Amino acid sequence: MSIKKSYLIFAFCAVSAIALMYGVDPHWFARTFLGMPEINTDLSHILRAVTGLYLALGCFWLYAAFRPDYRNVAILTTAVFAGGLVLGRFLSFALDGWPSPILVFYTVLELGLVPIALWVLRRAD
Repeated sequence: MSIKKSYLIFAFCAVSAIALMYGVDPHWFARTFLGMPEINTDLSHILRAVTGLYLALGCFWLYAAFRPDYRNVAILTTAVFAGGLVLGRFLSFALDGWPSPILVFYTVLELGLVPIALWVLRRAD
């Protein structure tokens, strides 16, 4: 199996797992990982919308893993996706302070993903 195909399958699995943590039960996620005993309907809505976005991108990445003509575009979108999240998180660190530990952990993962994605993109099929 090519490194590009393997990378995209891994990206699908990782983003899907994170999405499902957010969206299946936003109240559980907020209590367990964010230390929030209750969340309102708006925050629950946002978490489920993020779930949909993550799953949509993840499904595209999985599709592209099996379609060589889409692989490079899909890999590039993983870098853009992670890079956009990192920039938003850095902005939040500067304006809002440090978030819950799981969100710091996500930042580290996303920051590491950008150069890995660009490295994979440069590999031959």
